[in-house]
Amino acid sequence: MMPAEDAELMQRTATGDERAFEELIERHQSRVIGTIAKMLGDTSTAEDLAQQVFIRVWQSAPRYVASAKFTTWLLTITRNLVFNETRRRSRARLVPMEHEDGSPREFPDVGLLEPGRELQEKELQAAISAAIASLPEQQRLALVLRRYEDLSYEEIAAVLETTVPSVKSLLFRARDELRSKLEKFLAT
Repeated sequence: MMPAEDAELMQRTATGDERAFEELIERHQSRVIGTIAKMLGDTSTAEDLAQQVFIRVWQSAPRYVASAKFTTWLLTITRNLVFNETRRRSRARLVPMEHEDGSPREFPDVGLLEPGRELQEKELQAAISAAIASLPEQQRLALVLRRYEDLSYEEIAAVLETTVPSVKSLLFRARDELRSKLEKFLAT
């Protein structure tokens, strides 16, 4: 027996079929969580937001029309929630001086750390994550969808509700910005 297509699963979900909905979650959960985590740089929030994405899928199932690929529609919902979360975070950028349990938060002075291969790798990964996180939302999502989700320009354009030339421009600017921000790592 061939597995059901996503559109068929959505039709069944619209009628309240929980098994069809669970199958959609199983198929697409890792993609949604991965996209959110790459956009926000935070895996714990990614799981919470992914739950919200699938709640919206469930709530929207009766209105779903299979005019585009299901994954495009799903990533559009994901995009909207991530952008909302990004805006919420930018309004509350304070880092508490204490952990939730009251213990003091430590802020390492990276200038005092001993250089080593593992440390350099961690520093590079942190720099890449920070550089990606600093990109404007549209550039960041285009980059994540292309690099980590391997979506085509056309699919990215559908998720971002823009044109393919616009996607190419977003990706060019994102890569150029990353190159500039990571210049000290690229020189070594």
